[in-house]
This record gives sequence, C-alpha cells and structure tokens, in this order.
Amino acid sequence: MMERRRFLSLAAATGAAGAVGMTAAGCDSGPGSDEVTLKLVAADYGDSGENSSEKYWKDLAASFTEKHPGVRVDVAVHSWSEVDRKVAEMVKAGEAPDLAQIGAYADYAAEGKLYKANELLSIPVQADFLTGLAEAGEVRRVQYGLPFVSSTRLLFYNKDLFAKAGLDPDDPPQSWKALKAAARKLKDAGVKYPYGLPLGREEAPAETLIWMLGGGGGYTDTVGNYTINSAANIDTFAWIRDNLVKPGLTGGKPGRIDRQTLFDAFSEGDVGMLNGHPTLMQQADRGKISYGTGRIPGKGGPSEATLGVADWMMAFKQNGHRLECRKFLDYVYREKNHYAFADRYDLMPVTTSATERMRGDRRHKELWRFLDQLPDAEFYPAGKVSWAGTSADIKKNIGKAVEPGGDPAAVLGAIQRSAESEERSE
Repeated sequence: MMERRRFLSLAAATGAAGAVGMTAAGCDSGPGSDEVTLKLVAADYGDSGENSSEKYWKDLAASFTEKHPGVRVDVAVHSWSEVDRKVAEMVKAGEAPDLAQIGAYADYAAEGKLYKANELLSIPVQADFLTGLAEAGEVRRVQYGLPFVSSTRLLFYNKDLFAKAGLDPDDPPQSWKALKAAARKLKDAGVKYPYGLPLGREEAPAETLIWMLGGGGGYTDTVGNYTINSAANIDTFAWIRDNLVKPGLTGGKPGRIDRQTLFDAFSEGDVGMLNGHPTLMQQADRGKISYGTGRIPGKGGPSEATLGVADWMMAFKQNGHRLECRKFLDYVYREKNHYAFADRYDLMPVTTSATERMRGDRRHKELWRFLDQLPDAEFYPAGKVSWAGTSADIKKNIGKAVEPGGDPAAVLGAIQRSAESEERSE
C-alpha cells in the first residue's frame, strides 16, 4: 500500500486519458484473422470537443498500428466525472478493457486482475519513470500502476476582478483569513464566484486534500492509517462552512459544483479565485483572462504542502493480450509520444527524459513553478486497495460537510468508518 508521503525526487504532471472496454469474444477483427484489437479506456483532459484527448489517442493508435500491422487499438474517452465508474462497471460485467487510463488501480491489482509493470514494459521504459511516481504505483511493494501524467496545484486569481474589488492584483491571499477577506470584497464587487470551491464529483478528492493539507491534516498519517476524521480535518471543514459557504462567498452549493464548471467560469471572467492545475492556464489564455498564480493559502500562511495528483495507466489480464499491451505501452511512453501529451495539455510528464525536455522548453516556463512544487507534494493514498471506494465516498458526500447546516464531524466520521471497513475487508 502507498503511505501518505512526500516525494522528494519528482517532476510529473496531472492529467489522464480514457478508453473503452471489451468482451473477450470481441478480441479479433473477424473469423480467420490473426489481428488483435486492444480496447483502451481513457479520461478526457480537454475542456471542449476541439481539444478532447480523443484526437491524441486516435492519432497515436493509428501511428502505432502503422508500425505494428497486427495490432489495432480502439479508443473510448470519457470525462473525469465518469471514467472511473465506466471502467468499474465494465470489470464487474466481465468485460474489462485491455488498457485503462484512470484514477485508481490498487483494488484491481489486489484482486489479481492486472499485469505487473515488469510484465508490460521494456527495462529502458520502466527505468525512465520518475522514482517517486513509480513507487506510488505499488501495491504491497509490487508496481501495477503506471504513472501517466501528474500535476500540482496553485491558487489562480483574476487580476482584473481583484483591481475592481480594490485588491492588489499582484498580492494574492496567502492565509485563510486573507482569502476570506478577499472573497468578501470580490462578492461586494458583484463577482459571481468570489472563491470557486468544487466539491462536486469531478474534483472533490483533490479540493478536499488541498484544504486538509492547509489545515495541517490529510487523508492518512505517516504510516498509512486513515485520518479522515482527525480534529484538524474537522476544524478545516467547519471553517469552510462558517467562513466561505454560509456568507455566500462560493457562489453556490460546493457539493454540486464540478471543477470544469468553475474552470469555464474562470475563463469567462466570473471567478475571483480558485485552486487550479496547469491546464487552466491554456483555458484562461483562450478566454483572454488576466490572471496570476500564488501558493495555496493555509490556516496561518501559505500551505506547507500542496496536492500532487497522478493519473494511472494499467493493463487487465482478462483478454490475455499481454504482449500486445507491452508493445503499445512501450510506444505510449516513448519520449516523443509522452511529451506530446504533456505539451498539449500543459501537464507534467512522468518520465525523466520528458521532464528534462520540459525543463529546457521555455514555452513551458509557466509550468516550471508547478514542477518546483513536486518535492513537497502530497499524493492520494492510491496504493491502498480501499482508496477507490473511499474516493467515491468522498465524491458523493464531502459537500455535505460544508452545507450551512452540515456537520463536518459526522460526515468525515462516516467516510472514515467506511474507509476502515474497506481496509479490514482486504
């Protein structure tokens, strides 16, 4: 299991891509054919049909098949709010995809459904992974999850809205107290979302951990035990409820607001502040938003740690296509192909070769600040078999903790008990 840890030699990015599932009977292209069709399910990193991840995957699949005529790759891309559930439903129905690029792998690994990393990658490709991320892909010291992209978070703020509200556009808030004061002024200036708080299904686990870290808490302790209902976490969500949600500084009910909704609103000039990953820079630039970034505010000053998110690639055993998966994954992680995805979505690579290339590419100078945060980033406990279910529980229920009549102790306590129950049932 992956313990809550800080990765000290890391430079990777967040993101993901999605694909489709298949029945075992659908493996071949037709009677008498030796051609194998791999089914890939991936998450969408785009914010519109024009820049959907589907184009990247289909172009990559086509170029792969051109070089490997006996292997085709069918791709299905789903939104982040749907992709994990889609894959879970396919696996439950006995129709696991060959490959999935999603948010959690440990429960599938524990059930013996996944190939090990050393069964799927050539030695040079496996050795190219950043060490911390490779370790984060382990379950009981065996790597099953292949990191795909990763990211950290910064506070984004709209400089024009700051100026309109009488705030210094070059001085973002660095503490919760300052965040509340700035949000109050933004609201008084008529800003729709003074602080964007996405606790809906798409972003809830990430936004939750950001705030927990800022309050001195987290999902787990240093030895990997869940601490979801710790005193620090309960105090954090009580503060959010009383200081942001009750006064109407979030522009709506956080439990019903998704990340992409707020990213779209930020790019339309309707959000004063929100936590964002690198992809938001592209979207804000297209919207011609004058924005700045700053460290995530914490309880008494800048948060000592920031969220790091890794998305995972995995290969299921069900259809018996290990060798074909190996060929395709070696192609996916070639420096040129991996960098192309990170470059397209302003995400951070997970390999040493692609990271070094990004460090040397001044077009991505704005990304270097995200890369610099990785040594202190805190990642989800993705190596815990119970994490997938716990993450789903957080998505469903965490918004209730900050409703005006919400009870953070009760909500976090219920999530904690459920997580511990899943741990005991492993």
